[in-house]
Amino acid sequence: MSFIGNPLSVQKLTLSAIAFLLQFLCGGFAVADIRPVDLRCEGLVDTPAVGVTPQLSWRLESHQRNQKAAFWQILVASRQESLSVKDADFWNSGKTIADRIPGVKYAGKPLLAGQKLYWKVRVWDSNGKVSSWSESASWRVAPLTPGDWLGAKWIDDGRTNPKRDQDFYKPDPAPLFRREFEMRKPVVAARLHIAGLGVCVPSINGIPVRGHEFAPQWTHFEKRTLFSSHDVTEQVKSGENCLAFALGNGWFNPLPLKMWSRRNIRGSLPTGRPRAIALLVVEHLDGTTTRVVTDTNWKTSAGSVLSNSVYLGEVRDARLQPQGWRRTGFDDAGWKPARIAQASLEVLRPRIAPPVIRQKPVDAVNVTSPSDGVHIVDFGQNLTGVAEIKLSVPAGTRIEFRYGELLNADGTLNPLTSVCGQIKGSRKNKAGEEVPVGGAGAPPIAWQQDVYIARGGGEVFRPEFTFHGFRYMEMKGLAEAPPLGECRAFPVRSNVQSAGSFECSNDRLNQIQQMCRRTFLANIVSVQSDCPHRERFAYGGDIVATSEAFMMNFDMSGFYAKTIRDWSDAAKPDGRFTDTAPFVGIDYCGVGWAMVHPWLLEQHYQHYGRKELLVREFPKAMRWLVGEAKRRKNGLVVRGLSDHEALSKSGGPAMTTPLFIYSAAQVGRLARIVGREQDAERCENWVNESMWAWEREFLDLETGVIGNGTQSMQAFALGFGAVQGQQRQQDRLRQRVFDRLVEQLMENDRPELTTGIFGTQCLLEQLSKNGRADLGYALANRNTFPSWGWMLENGATTLWEHWEGSDNTYSHNHPMFGSISAWFFRWLGGIQAAPDAIGFDRIEIRPQVVAGLDWVKCSHRSVRGDIESNWSNQNGTQIFSIVIPPDTQATIVLPQSGDGTIKESGMSLEQIDAIEVLPSPAGQHRLRVGSGHYNFTIE
Repeated sequence: MSFIGNPLSVQKLTLSAIAFLLQFLCGGFAVADIRPVDLRCEGLVDTPAVGVTPQLSWRLESHQRNQKAAFWQILVASRQESLSVKDADFWNSGKTIADRIPGVKYAGKPLLAGQKLYWKVRVWDSNGKVSSWSESASWRVAPLTPGDWLGAKWIDDGRTNPKRDQDFYKPDPAPLFRREFEMRKPVVAARLHIAGLGVCVPSINGIPVRGHEFAPQWTHFEKRTLFSSHDVTEQVKSGENCLAFALGNGWFNPLPLKMWSRRNIRGSLPTGRPRAIALLVVEHLDGTTTRVVTDTNWKTSAGSVLSNSVYLGEVRDARLQPQGWRRTGFDDAGWKPARIAQASLEVLRPRIAPPVIRQKPVDAVNVTSPSDGVHIVDFGQNLTGVAEIKLSVPAGTRIEFRYGELLNADGTLNPLTSVCGQIKGSRKNKAGEEVPVGGAGAPPIAWQQDVYIARGGGEVFRPEFTFHGFRYMEMKGLAEAPPLGECRAFPVRSNVQSAGSFECSNDRLNQIQQMCRRTFLANIVSVQSDCPHRERFAYGGDIVATSEAFMMNFDMSGFYAKTIRDWSDAAKPDGRFTDTAPFVGIDYCGVGWAMVHPWLLEQHYQHYGRKELLVREFPKAMRWLVGEAKRRKNGLVVRGLSDHEALSKSGGPAMTTPLFIYSAAQVGRLARIVGREQDAERCENWVNESMWAWEREFLDLETGVIGNGTQSMQAFALGFGAVQGQQRQQDRLRQRVFDRLVEQLMENDRPELTTGIFGTQCLLEQLSKNGRADLGYALANRNTFPSWGWMLENGATTLWEHWEGSDNTYSHNHPMFGSISAWFFRWLGGIQAAPDAIGFDRIEIRPQVVAGLDWVKCSHRSVRGDIESNWSNQNGTQIFSIVIPPDTQATIVLPQSGDGTIKESGMSLEQIDAIEVLPSPAGQHRLRVGSGHYNFTIE
């Protein structure tokens, strides 16, 4: 055969040869319409430092329907140019069968601290077609053993903490530390690993090391201290350099405040003198490294921050700040050598949870002066963070700042809803003497306050070692009100990424959703707090009530993995989980708060698919449950809180026992996932024992009334799985219980809730599950007491702790009633992880079309990719636009009105192979689909 004289044939041959070569280089003869993107190591992008067997993950993108990865291949190399099948020197996984777990553990050559690895991945679809290779990504191996710290030691300022409580309130300047060093070779790369207890603020050559605030994150410091790793290549230079840091008290050296007049958290937390450890590793062109470590070569001195507390704020005298102490050439002859602190390096762990970051500033919206010399700055919203003000005043001017959520009727600051631990006023001791509620030395009222003494001239004040929860800032000490443009606030929070959006035709619901998101973000400064001011503790019950809402709105994978480990660290010697983690001495709430550990384990597995976390933590969940089972009396749980902040009076074993029943069933499910069949059977036995004991004691089988029949009672029984009965009677019995719930809800002829944090969550969920989403919508759309709309009507920008609100006691920035946001996603939008989901690979889409709403737009970015569920009513036609990501399948449940037909992209379902029509009960269309975009219409 000859192609001479036929240019067209030659052109076709050339194109074919190129196509063949591309396919050959990709490892197959057909390129798949699927590609791996968003490569992550331990859930992080551009991972700074992780362990030696990190989890590598990715998601898939495709333009076709029903796309799934059947195989994957990973290459790992020490150099980016070695990322080829032939040259990958650390790991070539080969063509590996894909399972349902998203991602894979690194399984290549052993890794050493400091190594940088590059990797990429490709996949094969179910038809055997191979994708192109992904873009490459990288990670570094962190110091993991004491030896990896290369001689670095913990250091402190050589001082000791006071013996008497009252002496903690005396000035105790935050120490400064510095070390100059010479870099004699050109710098190729530089990495700083650092941890400081309690708050460490590092800099190199006078430039702050950015990327975190209030580090290290709050943990049980004796068991786990998280260090941060920073790329500081741009800051280290040839010649003379200076590494420096300042240390605040943070959670490691809190004041001995007696919160609620009795609870001193210093008695429960690991505490000590502020200390730090640092390792700077600099790489050079010739392959050598230079290291700078914390040791006795460092110098220390007192700084200008005279006192600092996470609760009470800080006092700074700017005149005392040594000018230029962070830079080379500073005269530190009067400084003393740092002291080696006798502290373990074994507890050091790389931080893989998102760092706490200072966010974009919020400008002040108003400045008022309710009286001479008193000025109030309004930032327009309740937030967690620090305020910043530009000043131009004489040296020695003392300015006092106070913070609060509210104003009094006369325009003055009301700080009382944010006072630490209700420390307000004094009480009489046994001798009849008036003593502060907060203990010896404590202020009469423990409000949030900063004090700044100016150095003179133009300057800026922003607290360094504390943060506040506030909308309003009061200033005293300035003759004139500051210009509006001179004041701004910086929110601070763990840097979780947005993962969901909800919007609908009802603007009140949109405002509630934004209020929820603002509250959530204001309460994640390394732990999920109940409030950002007066307590700041991570309470398990609050997390149980809102974790699904947090995960639908944000990527909580790393944050909640830390939370699970926090509860493990806080467990008592007998395995019992406590109310808070880190543990601060609060230990009376019982199962509803302790159950957060298995609760998050299951949700984390369903949302993110991290099985190794589940395998590691399951024994702790099981040990806790064994203890709870032993503490029952005749099958009932007799101690603990139930529906916190409910408006109806209900509680006791009728409500605490369902919490145990749910936990036992949940741990049983987890046991089967990790292959612990005997444990699963034990859990099922406990479920049955408690369920029958509860039913005999509290359930009226004829009427469905539980206990005193409150909404909370009825909602708990349904939401936590206590109502079972014999199989043939189960549905009828649950219906009776549900009917009584609806009767209670409609007692005043219109839906009105009386539930607390758990009951509200269960109530909305059960209304939708049982076909009464209309009542859920009516509750969500209320603007009279009690409701979320009532909060908005009364000026709320964040959620309240109590339905009634408060001007003296209850917080105005509390996430626990934020479960309504999960309801928006799960039922109005209809996006749910299936009960058997592993990393959202099984999806349920069940949007609720309710009267009063014209449209809903709802999306969630799962670890598999974007999920969308949008619907609208247009001229008698219901339109549903649904997006399912690759590597998943979804069950779609749509409403069936009358005899209306359903079509997809204008075609009947029988014409579309990608859609499986499932048997459906009356009033529903049930479909099963793979990945892709779907547009359904129902006339």
